[in-house]
Amino acid sequence: MFDYDKTKAWRSGEVRHTFTARDTILYALGLGVGSDPLDKQQLRYVYEKELVALPTMAAVLASPGAWMRERTELGIDFLRLVHGEQGVKIHQPLPVAGTVLGESRVTRIVDKGEGKGAVMHVEKLLKDAASGDLLATAEQVLFLRGNGGFSGGTGGDAPAAALPSLPESAPDAVLELPTRPEAALVYRLSGDVNPLHADPEVAAKAGFPKPILHGLATWGNAGRAVVQLFCGHEPTRLRGIRARLTSPVYPGETLVFEGWRVADGHADGEVAFRVRVKERDVVVLNNGRAQVTG
Repeated sequence: MFDYDKTKAWRSGEVRHTFTARDTILYALGLGVGSDPLDKQQLRYVYEKELVALPTMAAVLASPGAWMRERTELGIDFLRLVHGEQGVKIHQPLPVAGTVLGESRVTRIVDKGEGKGAVMHVEKLLKDAASGDLLATAEQVLFLRGNGGFSGGTGGDAPAAALPSLPESAPDAVLELPTRPEAALVYRLSGDVNPLHADPEVAAKAGFPKPILHGLATWGNAGRAVVQLFCGHEPTRLRGIRARLTSPVYPGETLVFEGWRVADGHADGEVAFRVRVKERDVVVLNNGRAQVTG
């Protein structure tokens, strides 16, 4: 039985995470950065010389882990849990190495009704351990497919505002991002070791023909595309990014990023985007929004 009160009160406590330049490089490699080793812009993320961090790495630093599975008293049906949305706001540029502190908490649980699941929002504050400065605020939205109907019709918490729709015009920029067959095996080394992304037998039991790419890897590729197309390759200009995860990606497929500038000509503004798989013409990220600065 799902326990709303205990789940809503869940707090991770302080998670300390020390990471090195090697970890920052490994995260970028997991997204496919460095596929052209002669591209100076890509080398900035995968070579120690003038190394910079991709802002989306904030989502994986100081993670509380698979607490939804470990805290069995909460009653979360972990096997039917789906990552539905991911967002991050960047307050300070991420260092390429250091120690950070993450504190996560459940902020919202919406009951969609019996047989319809529930929606849970989990917020993480990421701070620099030395200075105490807030580096980023990350939020993941999880669809609890097996936990609807817990409120007896009251609905639990009020739903969050829906993500805005995309422009109907042709995109202002398009970028193809091929993924490698071993992409999930590399990306999992940044923290998410769920066997769904590595073990063919586990993937088959979950209904997939083979292991799937991490949703956060697809999302991270969208951030990489925004930095390249709308931030002049300068990662510090990306201040926030959010999107719905709508369909799985299989390693080896080609991601196609489509972006629209919705800033009305101002230096600071917003980018709308989606990502689809070229080979199957399936949208895998939708209703994306990114905040960029001049």
